[in-house]
Amino acid sequence: MAHYDFDMPISEDQVRSLRIGDTVSLNGTLFGIRDATQIEMFDRGRKTRFNLNDHAVIHTAPNVRKVEDKTKFPAGYAPICIGTTTSARMERFTRPLMEQHGVRIIIGKGGLMAQSKAAFVELGGVYLAIIGGTAALETTWIEAIEDVDLDDLNPESLWKFRVRDFGPLLVGMDSHGGSLYETVQATVAERRAQALSVLGVKS
Repeated sequence: MAHYDFDMPISEDQVRSLRIGDTVSLNGTLFGIRDATQIEMFDRGRKTRFNLNDHAVIHTAPNVRKVEDKTKFPAGYAPICIGTTTSARMERFTRPLMEQHGVRIIIGKGGLMAQSKAAFVELGGVYLAIIGGTAALETTWIEAIEDVDLDDLNPESLWKFRVRDFGPLLVGMDSHGGSLYETVQATVAERRAQALSVLGVKS
């Protein structure tokens, strides 16, 4: 297990150097995206002016405040609380994010599933996990909201954040077919079977 500090954007070689259990911190640009954003992009054909190629996206719909000071807040929004939402319901968007927009890293809570794992292996991507309940800490890693697109979907707009030392984040799924979530499930199933056997209960 190793720790990596990456300045975004990231290369495929850098992504493929990661293994489950490693940790990562990000610097530079991070894009915020959520359900409604991706429904508009992939189901309804909405375009974005942002270049997501070789970048990271985080599953979020941030709590922000509209402000007038564009010098300090270039997008017209001040971050109040930028937390991460559960990823599983956005499973079907992993492949199109990677194939159509070149996204390399997805950040979220709770992990993704088989279709995403296959996309990470084939296209070169990873899933970085954040522990639930850490929104206040995450917000301190964001220096500014630099820009926003598809803002009629607010707060599920497409956000462009400038981040510094965003992490450490845990590599939960890698480009080699590794998944900490599958490992945990297998371990739980094994321990459950052992416990039931000791109790004389047939599973």
